[in-house]
Amino acid sequence: MFEKDIHRTAQGDLEITFIGHASLVFAWAGKVFHIDPVSAEGDYAKLPKADLIVVTHDHYDHLDLKAVALLTKAGTAYVADPGAGEQLEGAKILRNGESAEALGVKIEAVPAYNLVHMRAPGQPFHPKGVGNGYILTYGGTRVYVAGDTENIPEMANLGDIDIAFLPMNLPYTMTPEMAADAARMFKPKILYPYHTGETDTSKLKALLKDEKEIDVRLRRMK
Repeated sequence: MFEKDIHRTAQGDLEITFIGHASLVFAWAGKVFHIDPVSAEGDYAKLPKADLIVVTHDHYDHLDLKAVALLTKAGTAYVADPGAGEQLEGAKILRNGESAEALGVKIEAVPAYNLVHMRAPGQPFHPKGVGNGYILTYGGTRVYVAGDTENIPEMANLGDIDIAFLPMNLPYTMTPEMAADAARMFKPKILYPYHTGETDTSKLKALLKDEKEIDVRLRRMK
């Protein structure tokens, strides 16, 4: 039902399941990591229970308490930004620039915000300092899940990124041109557009066709 990719890390395979929109599942070292699980994207009653649930921010298409409840088992941990974290009992709350370790994975919270796209003048859809993107390191492989963001200058400081997920739906995040600019800032080895809405993802592939070091992979992630 869902597309899957497998990436080798220094400590075993990382399996990525593309649920839809911003919802992902990472399986590594016998543990299951759910990112922004939302019921509209899949039947979470039929998916593996979570060892860790990671939430970027509290918008309805990223934080779904029903999906969280279906995935929770004894010992499930949560990592979230402050807005989502206050709704998840016992969650480890990370703000931009903070990090934690869980289940052998380093989790770094990085900025995610709008510079251009606004709900109203002076009111960005995602204000600076509120939501998170995350860098998750699995056996030395650094995976960047950008959350809802534009091509912000902080991306130039991400360091080496092996796998990146960049959002590309309008008017809330990036145009294909913005996403291409973002990718050129930090040059991930593999790039998946996600959270794409009605955007034609092939445009991003065309914009980056000359960036031979960036492997753009298109999956079903509306």
